[in-house]
Amino acid sequence: MTLNCKGRLIDLSTSKVMGILNCTPDSFYDGGKYLNDNAILKQTEKMLNDGATFIDVGGYSSRPGANHVTEEEEMKRMLPLTELLLKQFPEIILSIDTFRSTVASGCLDAGAAIINDISAGKLDDNMLPTVAKHHVPYIMMHMKGTPQNMQQQTNYDNLLVDIIKYFSERIATAKALGMVDIIVDPGFGFAKTLEQNYEILQKLNLFQNLEHPILVGISRKSMIYKVLKTDAKSALNGTTALNMAALMNGANILRVHDVKEAYECVKLAEELMPC
Repeated sequence: MTLNCKGRLIDLSTSKVMGILNCTPDSFYDGGKYLNDNAILKQTEKMLNDGATFIDVGGYSSRPGANHVTEEEEMKRMLPLTELLLKQFPEIILSIDTFRSTVASGCLDAGAAIINDISAGKLDDNMLPTVAKHHVPYIMMHMKGTPQNMQQQTNYDNLLVDIIKYFSERIATAKALGMVDIIVDPGFGFAKTLEQNYEILQKLNLFQNLEHPILVGISRKSMIYKVLKTDAKSALNGTTALNMAALMNGANILRVHDVKEAYECVKLAEELMPC
């Protein structure tokens, strides 16, 4: 398994870490922390030094019930950020967390290397053709509805079967447009109950049948802190525990706020894996 990121081949036979950089005022854990250039650059440098292969930047909070942000506002946040990071860190592999094709296109033109779309192209009909045109890796996530109403859409005929069917259809559509590098993200916390999140994690290896890399994003989410009766700020240990479970069940990329701890999970998981 490899990803072609602007001509650089990233080998996913060893799991990799994607560091999260939310430049929004209202993200559930780090909202408002990285809103000026100095804070952004300092955090990015730390994540790269701690072992991140990818940095995923977002300008639209997708937490349940988040405020809607206009396309113009998202672009206003994301384009300067993309240019800033690529100027300061020319070798960075930058992932753009957006479901809007115009934002994706603008950031890719500026040098970003991956698109991470919570809607798998369902919220913007131009997203898949845009990514295909740029020949970049595409992370497609499972979600029903929108961030504003997804938690009212947790009914499934068969949870795992329904999600895998969803990906099969989206992958076929993407491939028909010529896309090659596709990553699937089951969408922990997106239109899922607490129990459904854990069922997906327990059976994560089933997603290997799709024959595409698997990204897991559970960092500091409510599926952790609700069980532990704490909050996102106190959920690092729980995140680490579940990241190890994800790796043992087939995750190829861990998307996290805390890179050092996730990178250590990867190194230890390598020692546990059969030769």
